[in-house]
Amino acid sequence: MRETSRFSENRYFLKDSVRRTVDWSKTDQARGLPPPPIEKPFDPAAPRISLPQPGRWVGIPAVDLHVAIRNRESRRQFSREPLTMDELAFLLWATQGVRQKLDAATALRTVPSAGARHALETYLCVFRVTGLDAAVYRYLPLEHALLLEFVEPKASEKLVEGTLGQGFVSRAAVVFIWTTIPARMEWRYDLAAHKAIALDAGHVCQNLYLACEAIGAGTCAVAAYHQEKMDEFLRLDGEEEFTIYLAPVGKRAK
Repeated sequence: MRETSRFSENRYFLKDSVRRTVDWSKTDQARGLPPPPIEKPFDPAAPRISLPQPGRWVGIPAVDLHVAIRNRESRRQFSREPLTMDELAFLLWATQGVRQKLDAATALRTVPSAGARHALETYLCVFRVTGLDAAVYRYLPLEHALLLEFVEPKASEKLVEGTLGQGFVSRAAVVFIWTTIPARMEWRYDLAAHKAIALDAGHVCQNLYLACEAIGAGTCAVAAYHQEKMDEFLRLDGEEEFTIYLAPVGKRAK
């Protein structure tokens, strides 16, 4: 008989049994504590780069959903062609765009999330996007804008190292790096929050795959990475916010 005990703890994470262990009267929400903000705070005086607004994008063709799903695949070969700002704005809207802000801590987006908690942040390591300097940015979904985080001259080298030698990551036009701020989900779901966060990351990345099909681009989800090196690259504390998923994006090689 196959011995499975060494997998038991990790398999438990996939089950919803943890929900029965939560004292729902003691969650932060039940205790009346304020929810974490929708997006990670930033200095209001910090310069931001406005993105082209939904419905005003140039060069974004309509694609039949059936065709996009049928053609969706992981792509690791990218051309040197840059993405346009309109294309980048479209991809960001498709993965984390806000459709409606309900209150100071809740918004409906283009992707589902347990309880509309949306515990993810989107960082971009930009290599080739027309009109953008090569740097690391953070997407501000409420403003539909980019915030410059920092310039890293060795970004390509550090990304390859942080993704355990996956060289194709550095050949993309832009690398989407999703982090999680678990407190947003924990506020409502306590110990049951963490599986939901992982599921949310999958929703977001699948939207990226389908949106890439519309602009002749490709992506490949990356879940194998060096946690501490990626968190250090993004200058995160690794506890209250940490890397959870990556996806390099580039125009498909001819």
